[in-house]
Amino acid sequence: MTTPRTLRFVLGDQLHRRISSLVDLDPKTDVVLMVEVWEEATHVRHHKQKIVFLLSAMRHFAADLEADGITVDYVRLDAPGNTGSFTGELERAIARHAPDRIVVTEPSEWRVWDMMQDWRSALPVPVEIRDDHRFLCPRADFATWAEGRHALRMETFYRGMRKRTGFLMKDGEPVGGQWNFDHDNRKALPRGHRPPERPGFEPTAITSEVIALVSETFADHFGDLDGFRWPVTRRDAIIALKHFLDECLPHFGDYQDAMKTGAPFLYHALLAPALNAGLLTGGEVCRAAARAYDEGRAPLNCVEGFIRQILGWREYVRGLYWARMPDYAETNALDAERDLPWFYWSGETRMNCLAQCVADTRAHAYAHHIQRLMVTGNFALLAGLAPAQVEAWYLVVYADAYEWVELPNVHGMALWADGGVMGSKPYAASGAYINRMSDYCTACAYDVSAKAGEGACPFNYLYWNFLIENADRLQGNPRLAMPYRTLGGMSPSRRSEIAADAARFLGGPEMRSAPV
Repeated sequence: MTTPRTLRFVLGDQLHRRISSLVDLDPKTDVVLMVEVWEEATHVRHHKQKIVFLLSAMRHFAADLEADGITVDYVRLDAPGNTGSFTGELERAIARHAPDRIVVTEPSEWRVWDMMQDWRSALPVPVEIRDDHRFLCPRADFATWAEGRHALRMETFYRGMRKRTGFLMKDGEPVGGQWNFDHDNRKALPRGHRPPERPGFEPTAITSEVIALVSETFADHFGDLDGFRWPVTRRDAIIALKHFLDECLPHFGDYQDAMKTGAPFLYHALLAPALNAGLLTGGEVCRAAARAYDEGRAPLNCVEGFIRQILGWREYVRGLYWARMPDYAETNALDAERDLPWFYWSGETRMNCLAQCVADTRAHAYAHHIQRLMVTGNFALLAGLAPAQVEAWYLVVYADAYEWVELPNVHGMALWADGGVMGSKPYAASGAYINRMSDYCTACAYDVSAKAGEGACPFNYLYWNFLIENADRLQGNPRLAMPYRTLGGMSPSRRSEIAADAARFLGGPEMRSAPV
């Protein structure tokens, strides 16, 4: 019997040797197809560093496969005849190799999933789409858990995943007697505290070639390239993981919500780009962190906080994305319609917290979760920015951003545009929170202690204005009972002052939108 000749299509965020499309590969007969296409590089105007990271990681992965005797058909972005699309490159590869079938792992984004359904009818050979086994919760299992629920709470899902995997569990109960140590993980950095230096990975010859390509081809995209130091191979990603476990995890929990000028990384793992592209898996990262606790190398609050980000948040947002798409992206529960201000791109704002976060993002294609949620996300919520515009920004600017992880985090968590599917209340906060958790306010043109007037921190009056404008939707939320009691005690003149300050700011020069 003749062995079928299989064309195995590997996408750019599936760079793992045990990806389901490769597990039964026969090097004697099969061909691995990998393609760099214009459609994927530009469907949003990705940060330059994200494009470099993915193209370099893809090229290194292909080289490793070839070194192991596997035939790889690799189409570069600037290759003659490149059609610029997945579908076009599959059609050309079928003509080159005459395979009996195509095998591909399910994609991470709905847009590509929809495209794959067309391949089954449009291409002249059978297309087998396999489940992605890199995740700890299969899509079907999450869909079963979510069925019949309006509100999908991460904490409930997370506890189930702890039981399912056994991470930080003993005799059926959570280690330490509680599921969540979040209350221990809200410390600001002590004055003069110096976080550890982070390893940077010098560009290889392959990476340098990609940097030159991206610098020329995508010169008008957001972001800097000078500081590119992301790990682009599994070997380097493992080095980055080890450094995090040894040098950062022991303090990660304590300071995971802290922010500091000139220190964008602090104790964060910086592993999301590698995880989301397949250089690492969530399972191995969680096992490594749990082992650090078992061996006494990191305290429980730090390890639990980190595992919750992977086993809880990462698995949860993927499940929510697939359970609620494609309609999820269309909701706008707070009817937010204001245009995204230009300073999200330029960093040109007198609000120092936002200027610092945008500058870090431009330089590194990175900001940690509190900068994303409580600075850029919080402002977008308070200012009533249009969800689709905010979500497009988040998808562009971060090296780890894919729609499956970006959309639920921004749409549901930061903007509450899903009306409470993800979060029980909007994550709205005044300038006091940012002042407590960062040093940004000390160098700001606005006064965080002032509540009213042109010199007051805009977050202060925008917070109360948000509650006033959304009272019909939010006043009955029990988790907002305290601020609404405070608001109810304000005099009519104070409420008018808040509304006037908000109107002046939101109609002022800080809020000019992107130039056409």
